[in-house]
Amino acid sequence: MCPYFNFAGTLWAILILFTLPLLTCTNCPGSCLCHSNGTVNCVGDTITDIPNKLPVHTYQLELKDTSVHVMNEQSLANKLLMLHFILTHSQLHTIHPKAFHVAPQLQSVTLSFNNLSTLSAQVFSPLTTLEKLNLNGNQLKTISPDMFEGLVGLKELDLSRNSLCSLASDVFNGLTNLTFLHLGRNAIKKFPPTIFRSLTNLHQLIIYYNELEVLEPGIFDELVNLVELKIFQNQITSLPPEVFWPLRNLELLTLSSNKLQAIPEKSFYNMPKLRKLTIYKNPLLSLPYQLMGHMPDMRDFYLYATNLTTVPGNLFANMSGLQWLNLHINDKLRELPSDLFCCVPKLMKLSLKSNDLHYLHPQLFFSLPTLGTLLLNDNKLQNLSDNIFQGLKRVSALNLKNNHLKTLPGDIFLSNTVLKTLTLSGNPWNCVCSIRGIAKWIRHNEKVVIDRDDVICQQPDYQLLRTVGSLHDEDFNFCDAPSTKARYFSTQEPMTPGHLISTSRQTSTVASTTTLPTPTSMQLAPQQVTIQTNTPTTKSSALHTTSPPTTLQFPATTLPDEEFILITETPLSYSMSLTFYDTVVVEQGPEFVHHNFYKGWVYVWFLSSDAVLTGLLMFSYILLVAAGLFLILAAMFYLYRLDKIMDKLRTEWERPPG
Repeated sequence: MCPYFNFAGTLWAILILFTLPLLTCTNCPGSCLCHSNGTVNCVGDTITDIPNKLPVHTYQLELKDTSVHVMNEQSLANKLLMLHFILTHSQLHTIHPKAFHVAPQLQSVTLSFNNLSTLSAQVFSPLTTLEKLNLNGNQLKTISPDMFEGLVGLKELDLSRNSLCSLASDVFNGLTNLTFLHLGRNAIKKFPPTIFRSLTNLHQLIIYYNELEVLEPGIFDELVNLVELKIFQNQITSLPPEVFWPLRNLELLTLSSNKLQAIPEKSFYNMPKLRKLTIYKNPLLSLPYQLMGHMPDMRDFYLYATNLTTVPGNLFANMSGLQWLNLHINDKLRELPSDLFCCVPKLMKLSLKSNDLHYLHPQLFFSLPTLGTLLLNDNKLQNLSDNIFQGLKRVSALNLKNNHLKTLPGDIFLSNTVLKTLTLSGNPWNCVCSIRGIAKWIRHNEKVVIDRDDVICQQPDYQLLRTVGSLHDEDFNFCDAPSTKARYFSTQEPMTPGHLISTSRQTSTVASTTTLPTPTSMQLAPQQVTIQTNTPTTKSSALHTTSPPTTLQFPATTLPDEEFILITETPLSYSMSLTFYDTVVVEQGPEFVHHNFYKGWVYVWFLSSDAVLTGLLMFSYILLVAAGLFLILAAMFYLYRLDKIMDKLRTEWERPPG
């Protein structure tokens, strides 16, 4: 008998398990989906009213995209087990004052994104166990002062995305258990100073995207447990002193996108738990020296899109735990104190991009041993010290794109052994002797310089459009020539070395000049120059002279502001034929330039000294000459043939008929 009863019991259990879902779903209305866990989802514009008949165990009813316009007095009747009611993205515009009297057991009500413009006073008061109320995305313009009366258990209240302009000072009275309040994306211009005084357990207060112009003194005095405060995207022009001081448990504060031009001293004191602070997109003109209190847990700081020209040297001194710092997109920020990053040893990412920085102190980054990403792009940096990145042992990404760099020290990245991505394009690289070191480094680290094909020489003309990484040691052989003493004709900084040789019958003189155009002309003006030359006696079949110290008339060129002429004092010995008298020949780095003087102008031609390029140019020249000769001969031949044909036609035309 025992085996029989066991078998029968098993059959009954299997039968119940398979038929229970069918039994529970027999009352599921059309356009709805009833789940065995007690949730019912109804979707579609064919639904014009809240379903009356639902499975008995329904605890959550969700209606979406319906045509429900009104909640009447009995819409929620006979739903004794329902705890969560959701009606969203529908046409609801009216709620009967007693609509919730028949469902006092509700724990959450969500009426988001409907057409509600008014609500009856105390319409939610019967819901004494209500914990969550969402009215966001409606058209509410006012809230009755006693709207939330009796909701002593309410923890979350969302009134965002409405048209609220003001709120009564006692509208939240009695909501002592509220932990989340969302008032964002309304049109509120001012809060009464005591509006939040009952919210002693509030953790999150969101009031962004309003039209707030001021914050009343003492408005946050009772929010001792507040963790998150979002005030960004308002019209706030000033802050009351010490307005944030009561918020000792605050972890996140956003003040960005307001109209603050100044911040009072010690505004961010007494907030030791703050982890993230944003004050970007404010027209700040300056920051006080005493601004930040002790913030060892600070991780993220955002300060960009301001009018700051500099910042206090101790701005981050109390943020020993800072990891992400965005101090960028300040188009007037031109100077940074040398000790600005002295006390943020855990910093992992530093963005200084898109500022107006012209210069960086050599020790600016010395105290950042954990920094992994450094963004310096889109500034106006003209040069960098050879040891500026020496302390960045862990930096793996460095961006120097779009600055005013003409060269870099060859060993500037030697200590950055884990560097993986470096960007250098968009700089006016001057590919003369001083760039030899960094060019060699780029050749040996091609995979690191991810934009190496765009790191292009802008000067001098003979290197124009070459990539810096394509420059080889032999391109700089002329840099190793013996140095000469020099005195400048003008005070401009030299850009490229060169040698200008001016010959005469009795003297030899050497001068250097900067980058020369290709081809170009320069207006000359006579100038008296005294040159001391120590030229030894030279024997030659063409000329045998000894040149004593000589005063000669030397034409000084008129060059652009960035160019100069310098006269060098060096022993020279030349043997020249009279053919080159009054002819100027310039050796310009690896190029040879021929100058002709004509009617007060100097005409310049460049010829590259590179063997392959010179051969190519000579071959092209010969090819062009040959092609020209061929075309001339062909033209002469065809003219000859044409003449013969014309003579024949003329003879036939003049021959008498018959």
